[in-house]
Amino acid sequence: MPPVRTQTMKFQGSETYVATPDLMLAVNAAITLKRPLLVKGEPGTGKTMLAEEVAQALDMPLLQWHIKSTTKAQQGLYEYDAVNRLRDSQLNTADSAERVQDIRNYIVQGVLWQAFTADRPVALLIDEIDKADIEFPNDLLREIDRMEFYCYETRELIKAKHRPLVFITSNNEKELPDAFPTCVACRVSKRSPPPANSSTGSNC
Repeated sequence: MPPVRTQTMKFQGSETYVATPDLMLAVNAAITLKRPLLVKGEPGTGKTMLAEEVAQALDMPLLQWHIKSTTKAQQGLYEYDAVNRLRDSQLNTADSAERVQDIRNYIVQGVLWQAFTADRPVALLIDEIDKADIEFPNDLLREIDRMEFYCYETRELIKAKHRPLVFITSNNEKELPDAFPTCVACRVSKRSPPPANSSTGSNC
């Protein structure tokens, strides 16, 4: 069985993102250790851009999940659309009757489901995780650590074909739970004047 691509990848910055040695070390440690990279910093310091630049440099598709105060961890896995299924069951057409029979037609795959079932390794950005409620990070990290989750509606175990390269960003709006020591952590800050189009300092 061929080795997973992320085992041989290495990030060395890019023409548009000048990364410090510490920041490159943190990214490459996350790749080697197969751990999420937690990137902390004030808004506008390039945390989201880091994920975009790493994904582009390593030729990996990037999936993005932007967190809001109302976001639930379950949405990253999947959601069951019971309302549409009920509506289809009331249409009394041959197509709707056939569609209702298969509950998979009403499963909305979240970004983790998409990342786990992708045919090649992908980068996954979970942006501004500190905006969610306090239980959100613990629930999410459990699934990322196991690289699998169970879909009760379809009675199937969704297991990762390839481990995604996970970026988690935080604006430091609130303290994160104790589960985050399982991540490789790094802090970025904007330096002025910037020596290139985009530049960051880091404290990893």
